[in-house]
Amino acid sequence: MDFVLWIIAVILVIAGIVTIFRGSILWGIVLIVVGLLVGPAGVSIFT
Repeated sequence: MDFVLWIIAVILVIAGIVTIFRGSILWGIVLIVVGLLVGPAGVSIFT
């Protein structure tokens, strides 16, 4: 389960960075924060 959450978190953070570079700063920050919350190294919202 931790591995799946880690993969989801990485995808969300990368998507957030790409979104910021495309010009939508607010949406990119939201994706990065959600990715950090989901990740097992951060504050996981699922445990």
